[in-house]
Amino acid sequence: MDLWEYQPKKNGKKQDASPPAETGEPEELSGVVENIVYHSEESGYTVCAVKIPGREDAVTVVGTCAAIWIGESLKASGQWVRHRQHGLQFQTDSILCVAPTSARGLERYLASGMIRGIGKVMAARLVEHFGQDTLKVIEKDSARLEEVEGVGAARRRMIKDSWIEQKSVRDIMIFLQSHGVGVAHSARIYRQYGNQAIAMITDDPYRLCRDIWGIGFKTADAVAMSLGVPRESVVRARAGLVHVLQTMMDDGHCYCGVPELVLQSQALLEIAPEILTEALADEVKSARLVKDGERIYLTELYEAETAVAAKIRRLLDTPPGYRPIDTSKAVPWAEEQMKVTFAAMQAEALRMTLAEKVSIITGGPGVGKTTIIRALVDVYKRRGLRVLLAAPTGRAAKRMEEATAHKASTIHRLLKYMPATREFEFNEAQPLEGDVVILDEVSMVDIQLMHEFLRAMPDAASLVLVGDVDQLPSVGPGNVLRDLIASGMVPFRKLETIFRQETGGWIVRNAHHVNHGESIEFPPQDEPSDFYFLECDSPKTMIERTLELLTQRIPKRFGFNPMTDIQVLTPMRRNQLGSENLNALLQAALNPAGPEVSRFGRQYRQGDRVMQVRNNYDKETYNGDVGIIQNVDVAAQSLTVIYEDRLVKYEFAELDELLHAFACSIHKSQGSEYQAVIILLATQHFKLLQRNLLYTAMTRGKKLVCLVGSRKAVHIAIRNNQIRMRRTGLSRRLGGRDEEIVMEEGS
Repeated sequence: MDLWEYQPKKNGKKQDASPPAETGEPEELSGVVENIVYHSEESGYTVCAVKIPGREDAVTVVGTCAAIWIGESLKASGQWVRHRQHGLQFQTDSILCVAPTSARGLERYLASGMIRGIGKVMAARLVEHFGQDTLKVIEKDSARLEEVEGVGAARRRMIKDSWIEQKSVRDIMIFLQSHGVGVAHSARIYRQYGNQAIAMITDDPYRLCRDIWGIGFKTADAVAMSLGVPRESVVRARAGLVHVLQTMMDDGHCYCGVPELVLQSQALLEIAPEILTEALADEVKSARLVKDGERIYLTELYEAETAVAAKIRRLLDTPPGYRPIDTSKAVPWAEEQMKVTFAAMQAEALRMTLAEKVSIITGGPGVGKTTIIRALVDVYKRRGLRVLLAAPTGRAAKRMEEATAHKASTIHRLLKYMPATREFEFNEAQPLEGDVVILDEVSMVDIQLMHEFLRAMPDAASLVLVGDVDQLPSVGPGNVLRDLIASGMVPFRKLETIFRQETGGWIVRNAHHVNHGESIEFPPQDEPSDFYFLECDSPKTMIERTLELLTQRIPKRFGFNPMTDIQVLTPMRRNQLGSENLNALLQAALNPAGPEVSRFGRQYRQGDRVMQVRNNYDKETYNGDVGIIQNVDVAAQSLTVIYEDRLVKYEFAELDELLHAFACSIHKSQGSEYQAVIILLATQHFKLLQRNLLYTAMTRGKKLVCLVGSRKAVHIAIRNNQIRMRRTGLSRRLGGRDEEIVMEEGS
């Protein structure tokens, strides 16, 4: 008996006894899409159920399709084959879908969520009112939509605009797929280029990796080659050179030597070095790259680095706009005001900062950096000076504000970004109105952000930079805090005496042990502690312990909310113990059900904790911001994330800007502080096991740190203080050592 004859339907009825013949010969198939079993936005690979005329049951069609929606009419050329597991299927290389014409098809099509403003109920109303003319009305006579109950002027415009966008995006999808490229970013491409997208990409395919976030050089190169750009062309060589420099920028470097740049580009492009040399000259001539001796910079990094050095010099050379402060009186006054007695090192640091125009305070956790900031604010305010406080992240700014009772903000908000012009309101032409600016968590600040910040600094204002130079360096390019100290131009003090000993102080104590290359210390078993180590060697056991800690033991023992108070940290994104896999497991444990949407290989669910992974100035959300998905609106094709103080709307096509944040990489946790952290450390993280990585992770925990992993991995991390160079020129430009020997610890 043929399998088809006894394969039951879901409702228990027997399948049609007359299946299509398994001929293996090319055939034409047409029908209506009943269901989409699977569709990859990256590759276009599609499995769908199609209702074909004359058959009671839908058949399975497998192939490639740029865009597909339930209810569409489908046409395909292919052959019938029998899959060993899934039975008879129609396999095709290409699927063509067009808008449906039948009332039932139109209703299902509109109800599928493809058009913002139309859900199941509205789809039924529209088709009932306009019948087969529904799409024609939407496109050419949209004013009539207001004849339907529930459609006002705003919803009518949303429906019309969404329909036009969908048609344009589909054209882009088909164009990209015809050149062998995934189509996940088509909507973003459309928003960037509009109706000129195909013409602009055809003219310069490499603009994709320059203009569209999330599209890399390889994708743009594939489009270029498909469009006929010669492999040996100077155009391709110029794009490759820029890509290599951008890749190095992503690794924290500001420049690259000429020989290495040519070698790396040659390995990437497989073209002759003579062509690359010509291309490099063209890029320098066009001012997209800058040649500084034998160093090649991206222009924006060269300008940022030279401008930061020049501004620091100008700040140091310009007298303050207020009378000098008598530190012999100010320091005792601050002690009396705060009801504390400063340690000798704290008092010395405070005197230095009050006396200098530009100064740096650095040190680890619990050494009194926040106390110094509070004392400075009190003294400056007592003098009637205007004090501005800022930090790179919202969490760090909030901590400053709570500690000083003085308003603090992120750097971006302090400078007031203007989406309309894509510039900051405050700059050299319109500087900030302040006498003293205190910037915290400076280790997180990259060279480009420091450039924007210093542009807005009044020359007569004093600048106090505070940070932990032993933490991981900034995610972005440069090594600003370390370079400023290494230059010898900026006065600084490093605080080392530990004062903070909360709940036994084992977090602070062990963080300093790690930073000094010493073994972690554990309290007696019966003594209360804020630091725990759960030893386990296998990744499977580590995951089990993490889930147990997160969902049961920590909430029960300490009362912390696993959704908002506890953060899982891991060294890397990929592999079994990487943040991507952990997030999938933690989402299933903490937020298993609810309204959701699938995009970019992830399920975004109402209640999920998510992290913004790029600066989006238009939304005023920045790399590292963490929020909770409050609402998923399929009809509007958008979801809403609530951050600390506001709601932010994301269209579904923008969700590649969000990653789940139940777990995150240690690098991404910089500048944040959590009630409790769970740190995973295994020998499979070997390449990333560095002293400053573990130190940074441990200092993220405010009240509890649970280290889960192997003693060997912890030992490797503590011992590994091997330095890794970041190519930066700031120290040299300020008169310090040549940047080739200015090193960073770890990365």
